[in-house]
Amino acid sequence: MFDASGTTIGLNAREPYPLCTAYTRPAMAKADLETAAEPRTPLNKERVLDAAVELADREGVDGLSMRRLSAELGVVPMALYKHVANKDELLDGMIDVIVAEIDPPRTDLEWKPAVRERILSARRMLLRHPWASRVMESRTRPTMTVMAYMDSMIAMFVAGGFSIDLVHHVMHAMGSRLMGFTQEMFNDQSDGEQPFPPEMLEQLKTMFPSIYELYLTVNHEDESIVGPGCDDQFEFEFALDLMLDGIERLATGTPPSRGRAPDPRSSPTRPR
Repeated sequence: MFDASGTTIGLNAREPYPLCTAYTRPAMAKADLETAAEPRTPLNKERVLDAAVELADREGVDGLSMRRLSAELGVVPMALYKHVANKDELLDGMIDVIVAEIDPPRTDLEWKPAVRERILSARRMLLRHPWASRVMESRTRPTMTVMAYMDSMIAMFVAGGFSIDLVHHVMHAMGSRLMGFTQEMFNDQSDGEQPFPPEMLEQLKTMFPSIYELYLTVNHEDESIVGPGCDDQFEFEFALDLMLDGIERLATGTPPSRGRAPDPRSSPTRPR
């Protein structure tokens, strides 16, 4: 049925819709063309990786999947495989994206402050992307972007007057700190809201008195240099400065204390 304006009214008379006639057809066709002509952001690898990083930042890397990412981008999952072969390649690409956020080497500073500043830039990058250190540890080989970063770090030490042999030892000693994080043996971050119950503390005091003393100091000594509880940033910078100070001593000619065990292959009698 129609109203006075010529608009078709549905049987329930709730939602009018335009009548397709010789007069209305051109306008409707024009509207359809304008809708179809609206530009869509093309899907490419850069957009896929950026969306994956944003999703991991927001929800954690455990919630990242090709299906979840495709929903985030508004495409079907198969569309992603034109740009990344699988999830491993996706994770590698995500690491490349965030490593590119690290500041370039400073050429206006001496080697020590320049290296320190760049490693702290890597640290800030990881704090923006808390999932990244675990993904880095899971990779079996570095990507070209990570290789380029490591190459530039080596060049900074060489430019500072280090022999390539010493740089080799330095890279091993620095390890993951070059990427802004420390590989801890255990997650020993104290939880102030859930302290040890009294009975467990008594057992700890009896069985492991040194750990017990350390635990009390970390949790209750407000005047501690790191404050109440562990300060991850302070601990990272403390270890970084300690290592850079030691490396500086080696660079200025102070001989290292090797303390190597004898090579069994060169001993007259080999151990059984």
